[in-house]
Amino acid sequence: MVDVGRKPDTKRRAVATGTIELRPSTVDAVHADEIGKGNVLATARVGAVQAVKHTWESIPMCHQIPITNVDTDFEVAEDRLSLTVAVETIGKTGCEMEALTGVTTGLNVVWDMVKAAEKDEHGEYPTTRIKDVHVHSKEKTTIE
Repeated sequence: MVDVGRKPDTKRRAVATGTIELRPSTVDAVHADEIGKGNVLATARVGAVQAVKHTWESIPMCHQIPITNVDTDFEVAEDRLSLTVAVETIGKTGCEMEALTGVTTGLNVVWDMVKAAEKDEHGEYPTTRIKDVHVHSKEKTTIE
């Protein structure tokens, strides 16, 4: 790990985003709350927030940081869902890994919940893809 003990506490915010490509019929079923496992977006939000709070447990060199806020936002398009996760903290190190972990886990939750609708006749996922996961922005503000 990197020693951050001598760094001053600062207010930090990171925003990450990513997309899962799905069949249009699957997106319609998500939107109509017709997926057998339950409400996809609500469950994915919970999964994303939970992942943010536990990032330090799954990324070996990541510091445990105090999360002060997590916002999740889904954008629904004809053949995809995009998830944006914003994480805020006050501390000595950033929160971009937490934002990325929230996005990837949230999108994995979506995949898990819709996989029955996405499988083809061979049990494969020919069109399902998680793509474009990236840090959209990060901010650091000195506390006065």
